[in-house]
Amino acid sequence: MKPRISTLAFLEFVLIAVTICGTALLWAGQLQLNATDTIVYSVQALIPAFCFVASAYFNNLYDLRVVSNFEEFGTRLPQTFGVAFLLITVLYVLFPQLGLTHQPFPAGLWGLLVIVGWVAPVRLLLCLILKSRPFAERILIVGTNSLASTIAERLVLCSPVSSTIIGFVTEETALQERPVTGPPPAPYPVLGSVDQLATVINETRPDRVIIALRECYDQLPVRELIAAQMAGLAVEDGIEVHEQLSGKLPLEYLTPMWLLFCKDFKNSPWRMAWSRTVSLVTAALGLLATAPLMGLIAAAIKLDSTGPVFFRQERVGLKGRSFYLVKFRTMHPASGKTSEWAKDNDHRITRVGKWLRELHLDELPQFINVLRGDMDLVGPRPHPVSNFQLFSEQIPYYSLRSTVRPGITGWAQVRYGYANDLEQEIEKMRYDLFYIKHMSFWLNLVILLDTIKIHLRGGSDQAQETLGQPSSPGAMGHVDTVYD
Repeated sequence: MKPRISTLAFLEFVLIAVTICGTALLWAGQLQLNATDTIVYSVQALIPAFCFVASAYFNNLYDLRVVSNFEEFGTRLPQTFGVAFLLITVLYVLFPQLGLTHQPFPAGLWGLLVIVGWVAPVRLLLCLILKSRPFAERILIVGTNSLASTIAERLVLCSPVSSTIIGFVTEETALQERPVTGPPPAPYPVLGSVDQLATVINETRPDRVIIALRECYDQLPVRELIAAQMAGLAVEDGIEVHEQLSGKLPLEYLTPMWLLFCKDFKNSPWRMAWSRTVSLVTAALGLLATAPLMGLIAAAIKLDSTGPVFFRQERVGLKGRSFYLVKFRTMHPASGKTSEWAKDNDHRITRVGKWLRELHLDELPQFINVLRGDMDLVGPRPHPVSNFQLFSEQIPYYSLRSTVRPGITGWAQVRYGYANDLEQEIEKMRYDLFYIKHMSFWLNLVILLDTIKIHLRGGSDQAQETLGQPSSPGAMGHVDTVYD
């Protein structure tokens, strides 16, 4: 899905730049400008195009988890253009040397209005085209278990117009009388059993076959699948498809052998060094920039309630080593032993703490943890030492979290949010494994941008990756004597 999204953003960027540039050049031609000015105006046309794409990203127009149909896109488009014009106006005022006040550019900005009549019809046309053959992919899913059902739901949610599920193939063989797995999600039919897969493929002619089996791989017609793949049929592993669609790994379907031979679960020394360097520089600059603000926050905490300014809690870090995480105190000190979950401690939040949490300013002292080497800017959130044994026993492959430094923000935080019980913590582990497998400079950049976007929007648009879960309240944890 990511290549399609990036391609769409690039095409819209080019469309807007060409429109504004063309309008400006037509105006410039009437003014008989020289070649140098013409080139300058052409380059400046990129500025409104960038503002629109940035606004579209801010309003989630490129997030198919949120905007999964044309109707939702249409409702968000006016707000997108409003934010785009606001960004352009700010540039207009702050950087007059950009040339936005020159005569050709008012006409160029009027050209941006033309895009209102372009972007929406273009997206609608793409939706209509991608719904029809031969553009829509015909997908056959092998399996009727929870993994297969989740893949089908994700395909409908994340790719509603460019793919069509033609049916399922069950795990049981034709000789079995009773099904061994649950039924496929309606309204998709069961086209046969796994030992009839070759026949089903020949009759239905799918474009993609997704193998979503827990076992029964020995019953697959391997030779026929290889021949079909050589002829152009895409045969994909269900775990990888689930991972691409949801941004998390299905823990219950992972095996030790799959993890052992998965080449992505290897930390490159260069990648780790680069991530550490970026975190150190950012933390140092962050502390310098926020030092006056942190002084004011410390004074406000002391005036508002009794107790220390900072909250320290022992957490689990890289290679299982413990460290003390530092945050601004946002709760009244506990008189005794307290619950480890956020929902059980809301009554202890102070007046200043409430504002610090809403603005996420209680996290600022964690820059100190980054400089000390305890944490990085991006990574799985560190868990309290008191929960380490419980999580190690109850969460599959939990030890893999300790192979990377914990972070101030992370993939699980921007995709899921808080965890208030063990079941939700297991769900967050699926995202942490995805991050550990795919961690890179670009993924870290995406996480940081999403963190900023969520904070600016107040978390109102944050889409939960788990179907049926409530919306996430934010991208970072906020618990004092309990955990985040």
